Amino acid sequence: MSQNVLQEVQNEIIEEFAPFDDWMDRYALLIDMGNSLEPLPEEYKIPQNIIEGCQSRVWIKASLTQEGKLHLLADSDALIVKGIAALLLRVFNNQDPKEILSTELFFLEELGLKEHLSPTRSNGLLSMIGRILQYAREFTAKE
Repeated sequence: MSQNVLQEVQNEIIEEFAPFDDWMDRYALLIDMGNSLEPLPEEYKIPQNIIEGCQSRVWIKASLTQEGKLHLLADSDALIVKGIAALLLRVFNNQDPKEILSTELFFLEELGLKEHLSPTRSNGLLSMIGRILQYAREFTAKE
């Protein structure tokens, strides 16, 4: 069975992190990724886009493109969390909602990311994933 795009992107992320054994270097890479995110327009920093369960403030805004792909925007007021959001957007942004719902998310486990985050950041990560999956379910139900 061939890999779908979401699996390919996850493998690319794993390869990018592979040269860095030290977690300080991995955190630096995460921060760089977060800095590459386009700033979220202020009009999207509203309560319905805020992610509950995060210690820092995180917003994720979703819409459906004309092609039926999930379009995501995200931002955070914390550098590492913004980097985590950038990773998630890289995997999920502009993907088919049905593909999102049917693809295993394995890159976090492979990177050991959850084990190297504080409990509050780990909860925030799970909340971000949960919200993205919720958006995918909502847009799939509208089809």
